[in-house]
Amino acid sequence: MTAIRSGRPFRASLRALALAAVAGMLAPAAVAAEPPLPELPKVTPIPVKVIVVATFEPGEDKGDAPGEFQAWAEREHLDEVIPVKGALHPLLRNRDGLYGIVWGSPDTMIGSVSDQLTALLMDPRFDFTKTYWLFTGISGVDPQLASVGSAAWSRWVVDADKLREFDDREVPKDWPYGLFAIGADRPNMLPKATEDFAGFTDTRKLAMSAELNQGLAYWAYGLSKDVKIPDSPELQADRARWKGWPNAQKPPFVLLGETLGGMRYWHGPGRTQWARDWVKLWTGGKGRFAMTNMESQIQQGSILIAAKQGLVDPDRVMVLRTGSNPSMPPPGIAAVDSVANEGAGQKAAFEANYLVGAPVVHELLKHWDKYENAIPKAPVE
Repeated sequence: MTAIRSGRPFRASLRALALAAVAGMLAPAAVAAEPPLPELPKVTPIPVKVIVVATFEPGEDKGDAPGEFQAWAEREHLDEVIPVKGALHPLLRNRDGLYGIVWGSPDTMIGSVSDQLTALLMDPRFDFTKTYWLFTGISGVDPQLASVGSAAWSRWVVDADKLREFDDREVPKDWPYGLFAIGADRPNMLPKATEDFAGFTDTRKLAMSAELNQGLAYWAYGLSKDVKIPDSPELQADRARWKGWPNAQKPPFVLLGETLGGMRYWHGPGRTQWARDWVKLWTGGKGRFAMTNMESQIQQGSILIAAKQGLVDPDRVMVLRTGSNPSMPPPGIAAVDSVANEGAGQKAAFEANYLVGAPVVHELLKHWDKYENAIPKAPVE
């Protein structure tokens, strides 16, 4: 029989054991190590030759009232449906290698199309490194430059969203309006200081325009400039009100002109003059405002991010916008009485999107052996 020990050493041992037991009860359970990251399945991505990107289609892709995408889906036989995770509308394609997508709507005006474009770009099944992009859509057209139904190939995409604004009634008397660049002191001035905006130290980061491949834009224009865009009695009646505006009175035609993208739907002579000035400012006086819409700046932003990651070639991007309504009212009509008047013009713009864009798409696909590695271009005037 073992003798029971006594004294201070024994009591100290008991105390140490008790403390250890309590500590064990209070200590948190060991955190299990995170499992190792699984290997992603390796796939051989499909090289995409040409993709048409439209912004909205109010109903089905085929067989009902047309939107920006329906003519492409029907006439180009985009029959294969490919769901894309993160995009609300599937990707479509045909046997010739033409792809097309229209952005699905979350049934609210909140949000933008950029997330869905990013989802498409990140899909591992597709290789977009040599893809030609054709962004199409309807817009407000500057009547100083063109008529409703006309189609403009862009050389620049200009952002109308990020700026500073005062109420026009509260600006100095020598200001034309209350809209001006971040980092500038007044309208129609480029930024001269970042003023610590967003932590920037370089005014170039405040730029509000992206120059597209102008050689490609002029090439596309050359292929399509003689396309006849259908006219209508309704358009002719609307054009007759534009006395003193010769370009607004012409039947629809194809031109070169810049796209201005901004999330606000603005309208009127004052804001039209601001748009002309803004485009001129951010293109160094070389560009001319032609079309205003709500998406081009967002789409181009997604392209620029993807280009930094080597996912796309930004020199293969084309932007074609068509006029569904003038950006200001005709003489003698108030802006409040003419805003959102897109009836006949909208149908003409839908049709022009396809008729003007199709010859360019067909040329790229028909001679892919030539254009896969050599981007077409025409002299820049």
